[in-house]
Amino acid sequence: MATYLTKEGYDKKMAELAELEAQRPAIKNAIAEARDKGDLSENAEYDAAKEAQGMLEMKIAKIKELIASSRIIDDSKLTTDEVSLLNKVTIKNLKNGTQMTYTIVTENEANLKEFKLASSTPIAKALMGHKVGDKVKVNAPVGVLEFEILKIEL
Repeated sequence: MATYLTKEGYDKKMAELAELEAQRPAIKNAIAEARDKGDLSENAEYDAAKEAQGMLEMKIAKIKELIASSRIIDDSKLTTDEVSLLNKVTIKNLKNGTQMTYTIVTENEANLKEFKLASSTPIAKALMGHKVGDKVKVNAPVGVLEFEILKIEL
């Protein structure tokens, strides 16, 4: 199954992979130092270093798997006719008048602090395919919310 990433998201994953791989020599040295201290059966430093190595390798493998199965989204084909992946959408909560702007992104790039909303969230699902001026209802844990789409941008 392909994982869709933006070019920015792909570049971040590549940088994260490089950063993790750069940690390998330090962990290898920690294991060697701990091994030099003698009896491995009662060596907590050795056990900790081996565990850190295992965690690091697991993270590296996970990112490599993600990168291998990823497809980069061609943002030149994006439009603002209706809400779709990678659009920046300004919506208004019709109950309290609050306006919010979110960018609809893939699962791997979601980050609420950056106002990046995963396409699988209830709000994003409700907005997808709608146009400026449309009103959408969202079934949220707090109940049904109603939003109006004010603006769609790239």
